[in-house]
Amino acid sequence: MSHRSGIEHVNGSERGVVYVYSPEYIETCDTLSKVPKRASMVHSLIEAYGLLKHMRVVKPRFATMEEMAAFHTDSYLEHLHKIGEEGDDDEPETVEFGLGYDCPATEGIFDYAAAVGGATLTAAQCLLDGLCKVAINWAGGWHHAKKDEASGFCYINDAVLGILRLRQKYERVLYVDVDLHHGDGVEDAFSFTSKVMTVSIHKFSPGFFPGTGDLCDTGLGKGRWYAVNVPLQDGIQDDKYYQVFRSVLQEVHAMFNPEAVVLQLGADTMAGDPMCSFNMTPVGVGKCVRYVLEWELPTIILGGGGYNLANTARCWTYLTGTVLGQTLSSEIPDHEYFTEYGPDYVLEISPSCRPDRNEPQQLEHIINTIKGNLKNVV
Repeated sequence: MSHRSGIEHVNGSERGVVYVYSPEYIETCDTLSKVPKRASMVHSLIEAYGLLKHMRVVKPRFATMEEMAAFHTDSYLEHLHKIGEEGDDDEPETVEFGLGYDCPATEGIFDYAAAVGGATLTAAQCLLDGLCKVAINWAGGWHHAKKDEASGFCYINDAVLGILRLRQKYERVLYVDVDLHHGDGVEDAFSFTSKVMTVSIHKFSPGFFPGTGDLCDTGLGKGRWYAVNVPLQDGIQDDKYYQVFRSVLQEVHAMFNPEAVVLQLGADTMAGDPMCSFNMTPVGVGKCVRYVLEWELPTIILGGGGYNLANTARCWTYLTGTVLGQTLSSEIPDHEYFTEYGPDYVLEISPSCRPDRNEPQQLEHIINTIKGNLKNVV
């Protein structure tokens, strides 16, 4: 038993879960302007429920410039570094690199990117080293960043970096994205390869960011049929979502036969999120996570979107419990952010009474189309 930082490190008997964490890492992630203090809220609730003692806590390290350049261009990283040192410099390139409106060019942004990228690389390395079966980095999952462009609050594509690291050992890696938004940056990164399959289940409607991820987008060249997109409409709830998820993933698992998995679990699908689109609860996503974990493959779990901060913390804490096989009590335990969970102070999220715009025939068409496409996977 190790008493480093007062956290018990468990042996591998408890399904071997690594939780990538350090106080410095959380502090760095708290600075992200779109979700201020979210990383702290998530961690504090996981800690308040006593879940740390069931995981092996591993301190992340910063990604090096070279490691980030496995995906991102040197010119983009150098510009990010320059801005990180000096703050926004009003250079024309800043806009070309996607920095500005959604991705403010702020001081310290390079350190943030290196911290998030490094944490997901740490998670991947733990799997490669056989330290665990599952590695969690809730502050990761920034799936919109392109090789030379920040996008949709994402400055670095830590998911891509994690997949590339897993590919050093595993021939076939599956990426599954249940964020409300299409995982466009990850799909683009691997659209030409058959070694990585990307599956994204997301809202798809005119004018909704990022505007990609239609059913007919299936990858390019050698990667044709290795991108799977499940476009959904507003209002979907747990049961129907799980049915779609399971139908698609069952086929994906059978046809692609992955050796490792990266799960992006953005919580902007939750009822009560300001995106006001899907009508999910953590229970529905938990069933999806459990289904994938039944494959017993090395798995990285990442966060992503989630703009109702208390609900995002509820969701990811519940999912941490799911991964650990722990049932959590309904009452939110007393902790630093307790007052954020009013007026009910419970872990559960209740669906709102909005209508579900997903027609059963349309969902059936989507599933059948995907199954037909996957028959082309060799």
